[in-house]
Amino acid sequence: MIHRRLLELAGAIRPAILALAGLSLLICALHIAFAWGTAQALRALMAEEADLLGSFGFLGVVLLARSAVLWLREWLAAYLGAGVRIRLRARLFGQLNAVPAAERDTGAATATIIDGVDGLEAYYTRYLPQLLTVLVVPAAVVLLVALASPAAGLLLGGAAALAVLAPRAWDARLLKNGRGRWAAFSRLSSDYLESLQHIPLLRSFGATARTGQRLAAQDEELRGRTMRQLRLSLVETALSTMALHLGTVLAVGVALAAVMSGQIQAVGALTVLLLARECFRPIQELGTCWHAGYQGLSAVDGLEDLLSRTPGHAETGSWPHPAQSGRLELEELSFSYPHTRRGLHAVSLHVASGQRLAIIGPSGSGKSTLARLLEREIDPQTGSISLDGVALRDYTAAARARSVVVIAQDPVLFAWTVAENLRLCNPTAGAAELEAAARAAGIHETIRRLPAGYGTVLSENGEQLSGGQRQRLAIARGLLSPAPLLVLDEVTSALDAATEAEVMDAVAEFAGKRTLLLIAHRPSALRHATGWAYFSAGSLLRTGDGALPGADLQARANP
Repeated sequence: MIHRRLLELAGAIRPAILALAGLSLLICALHIAFAWGTAQALRALMAEEADLLGSFGFLGVVLLARSAVLWLREWLAAYLGAGVRIRLRARLFGQLNAVPAAERDTGAATATIIDGVDGLEAYYTRYLPQLLTVLVVPAAVVLLVALASPAAGLLLGGAAALAVLAPRAWDARLLKNGRGRWAAFSRLSSDYLESLQHIPLLRSFGATARTGQRLAAQDEELRGRTMRQLRLSLVETALSTMALHLGTVLAVGVALAAVMSGQIQAVGALTVLLLARECFRPIQELGTCWHAGYQGLSAVDGLEDLLSRTPGHAETGSWPHPAQSGRLELEELSFSYPHTRRGLHAVSLHVASGQRLAIIGPSGSGKSTLARLLEREIDPQTGSISLDGVALRDYTAAARARSVVVIAQDPVLFAWTVAENLRLCNPTAGAAELEAAARAAGIHETIRRLPAGYGTVLSENGEQLSGGQRQRLAIARGLLSPAPLLVLDEVTSALDAATEAEVMDAVAEFAGKRTLLLIAHRPSALRHATGWAYFSAGSLLRTGDGALPGADLQARANP
């Protein structure tokens, strides 16, 4: 089956697909030559001709040539397959990277990017070249057989047409069922991944058994869909096999009848028998290639879902120079989450270079939304964000990453060494710089006590560390960044008051003249703020310099 969208995705590899088809045609031609040579060798044996060496020499040359071309085809298919996987996954990752985290389905995306792309490799390198081969070889073999026995050629042609066309009647249903199976597979992958990531939470609520039963029910549904698909596929295989054997038997039977009537010689019937096998060989291989590439064909919906998205925050800027002063300007900035009024509404705010501004307000007032907008996880629907007079969306991805860094309250740590995690924002930072930032964040002594210190490999998301330790490690990582604007979003929420005070004192000193946006509920985390901005229900209500607002406003900010 040819899918228009998959052909569009093929793009630059179309010449390679044609090259693979050409090699397959050459292999089939060598198969046919071998069959003809075998018939001639047997004729020579039956006629007791003396020159058998030439016949068997010809067969040897054909055999060696076929082996060489088979090796070349497999090598090219492997090379092309690797290129398909790399290019398509790079494109999918780029698209996924531009989709906000809140809109991603990690399990479904993983199934598409891994299993779906693996299936597409077989579709491009096996199925499509073999499909082109089937369009040529059976017809050519039928013509050769017709030269030896017209009646046998007619029967063989009918059987070949049946073998090729009859199973195609099932393709649409196979694809429809396959898409349903893929949807079930994606859901199961997503739910399994989510459940594995949160086993401690499920255990603490006594929900492991219920979750296991739900996953088992989904697994059984997937098994049922797979078995129905296999049964449907077996019908297709049965049709092809029936046509193959029936066509061969009828063609050879007619050829034998012609021999008995003296119309052709015995070697003619032998030639029909051997060529009939070569007529159906590419058709059989097409069925095998169809099943190999079927996974990718059924994953087309998942691929289309990822590739057809129009990300609202694609990194398309061209300004290559990072900001230097950290001067921030928000003009009539608005963003609303889908199906809700939550977000920010017409916010205008100017933050001077080197200012330390406290962002305060009750939960849901838009403080973290502002942080997400500044790191371009989302983009404003109206209004603008400027940094050093340049629109944030105009910076290149590299320049933006060196202009503003957001340190979140739930940091992501990778299963890398501590040093590699710290260098995420500054790959060239030396050991002394790592230690200075870690000391400022109050995490150096904790790192020193780890088995290999800064060379210790963390577990997934740093699970061997406490919540407060993970936050302090993220603070150290952010401090290592050269960005002139640092956004600290509830980064001390897991720390006690005394530790929080020590960390914020050290952060304020280490940050130097950089601009700081301090998002927090507790006043103790805002002790170094030189100004404040109060948000409520997505709107900026009040701003001020110096000390934080009075107790009444603070109470509303921390209900």
